[in-house]
Amino acid sequence: MEDEALVQEVLRDPSTSRLDDKHKALFAFIDQVNHRSTTITAEDTARLRAIGWTDEELYYAITVCGLFNFYNRWIDASGVHRLSDEAHRAGGKRSAKGGYVR
Repeated sequence: MEDEALVQEVLRDPSTSRLDDKHKALFAFIDQVNHRSTTITAEDTARLRAIGWTDEELYYAITVCGLFNFYNRWIDASGVHRLSDEAHRAGGKRSAKGGYVR
């Protein structure tokens, strides 16, 4: 995550960012998970497998997406204070270096 410009591009619109086509397809799928999960079909995941994503990678992408949705809703509803942008950046660097496992 050392390319802040790329991160900003992806946040604005992954489909027009410098991401490769494989990652653009994954981001499009995650958008579908976030906003239209009931429309996901076997063909959707088959397309991702055809471009190189494994079942395990798709499982983790779906799981991370689902957990972040849960956590965001829990934080919003419980009144827990949101992290600052700087705290998110520090967490991102920590996760990029050591993964999600502590």
